[in-house]
Amino acid sequence: MAEEADQRGDALKRSTLWAFSLPAAPIAALGLPLAVHIPPFYAKVIGLELAVVGSLFLIIRFWDVFTDPVLGVLSDRYETRWGRRRHWIVASVPIIMLSVYMVFLVPYETVSEFYLLGWMVLLYIGWTLLTISHMSWGAELTPSYNERSRVHGAREVALIAGMVLVLLLPVIIEQTVTENLDRARVGAMGLFVIILLPLTVGLAAWHVGEKPSPRPKHVGFREAVKVLFANRPLRVVLLCDLLAGIGGGLVASLFLFLAEDALKLTAYSGILLLCYFTAGVVCIPIWIKISERFGKHKATAFSAIFSGSTVPLILFIPESSALIALICWVIFGLNMAAAPFLYRSIMADVADHDAIESGQQRTGLFYSLLTMTSKVGAAFAIFIGYVALDYIGFQAGGENSDEVLWQLRLIYVLPAVLVSFVGAYIIWYFPLDEETQLQNRATLEKRALDAAAAAIIDRTGEPSDAQSSGPQPTGVGGN
Repeated sequence: MAEEADQRGDALKRSTLWAFSLPAAPIAALGLPLAVHIPPFYAKVIGLELAVVGSLFLIIRFWDVFTDPVLGVLSDRYETRWGRRRHWIVASVPIIMLSVYMVFLVPYETVSEFYLLGWMVLLYIGWTLLTISHMSWGAELTPSYNERSRVHGAREVALIAGMVLVLLLPVIIEQTVTENLDRARVGAMGLFVIILLPLTVGLAAWHVGEKPSPRPKHVGFREAVKVLFANRPLRVVLLCDLLAGIGGGLVASLFLFLAEDALKLTAYSGILLLCYFTAGVVCIPIWIKISERFGKHKATAFSAIFSGSTVPLILFIPESSALIALICWVIFGLNMAAAPFLYRSIMADVADHDAIESGQQRTGLFYSLLTMTSKVGAAFAIFIGYVALDYIGFQAGGENSDEVLWQLRLIYVLPAVLVSFVGAYIIWYFPLDEETQLQNRATLEKRALDAAAAAIIDRTGEPSDAQSSGPQPTGVGGN
C-alpha cells in the first residue's frame, strides 16, 4: 500500500533513535524514586506525618498546573542556533542536579516540610523543562503515525532501563551498608541521577539534530484558550492521562507499604520491581505491533482493560509468598509501558491536528499539558493514598493489625481498577486514527510548500514551481 511505503520512508536511523532516547534514562531514574521512595523516606526516616507528605506532594504538583504551560510555551517560542528544544534540555541539567542533591542526599539530620516543599518545587521546574522539551523534540523528529510510536517506544525502553538501573542500587546498598540503610538507598539513587544526567543529555544534544519547524505566531490568551478547549482530541488525551496518572500514582506510592507491611516481602521488594519493569520493556515491541494493527487509541484501551483486570490479583497473594507475588508482578508488568509511550505518540498526532485548525505548531505546549495532567494525577494519588492510610490508622514503619493491612490492599487495588476501566471506555472512541493523520500530514506539507513558494515570490516577484495543488485541510471531530 502507498501509505505503508510512505511510513517506511520516514524510518529514523537506529543510532539517531537511541541517541535521542538516552536522556529518558535519568528522567526515569529520577521519576521512580520520587513516586516510590521519596514519600515513604520523608515519612519514615525524616519523620514528617503521612498526611503532611501527601498534602505537600499535592501542593507541589498543583504548582505545575501554572508552570508547565508556561515552560511549554517557552519551549515552543524561543529558538537558538541549536533549534527550539536542545538548549532548554541542556539548561535544565544544573537545576535538576542541585535540587536532586538537596532532596535525595539531605545534608541535614532533620528538615522541615518547607525545606521539602521548596526544593521539590525547584526540582519539578527543571524536570518539567527537561521532559517537555525532550518529548516535543521526539514528536518533531518524524511526522509519521507509526514511526512516532517507534520513537516514543524507544524512549520508553530508555525510561525503563533507567528504572531498572536505579532499582539495582538498593540491592547493592543492602549488601554493603549496615547503618542508615534508608538514607544510603535514597542517596545512591540521587548520585546516580546526578552522574547520568549530564552524560546522556550531552550525547543526545551532540548526536541528534532538530528538524526545522515554523515558529508559532503570537495568539492572544483568550483565543488560545478557546482553541485548546474546543480541541476534542486534546481533551480526551488529557483526561485519560489524568486517570492513568491517578491509577499509576497510587500503585507506585503505596508499593513499598504493600510489599513490606502487607505482603511481608521486604527482602524482595526491589526484585519485584525489577521483574515488573523487565516484563514491561520486553513487551514494548508487542504493543507497537498491536498499535499498528488496531490503532494507537485501541491499543491503549486494551492496555487499560488488561491493567484493570489483573490488579485485583493482589487481594489473593498470601503473606510471605515471594514466588506467587513474583508471578503476579510479572503479569502486571506485561502492559506497564504501553500507555505511557502510546499517549505520548498520540499527543504528537493531536499537535498536528491542532496545527491544521490553528495554523501554528504548539507541540511544546501540548506536551506540557500532558506532563501536567500526569503529574497532577500522581499527586492526587499520593494525597488520596496517604490521607486514606492515615484515616485507617496505618503506621509507617510500625505495627499494624490484619484489618488495617487488608484495608491497605483495598486502597491499593480498587481505585486503580476503577480508573483503568473508565479510561479504556473514553479512549476507545478517540477520533484521530492513522488515516486521518496521513491526511493531516499531507495538508501540513502542502502548507509548507505554499509558504516556501510565497517566500520566493516575495524575494523575486516570480511564481515558483513549488506552488502546486494538494489536499485540503481535513477536520476530525475536533469540535
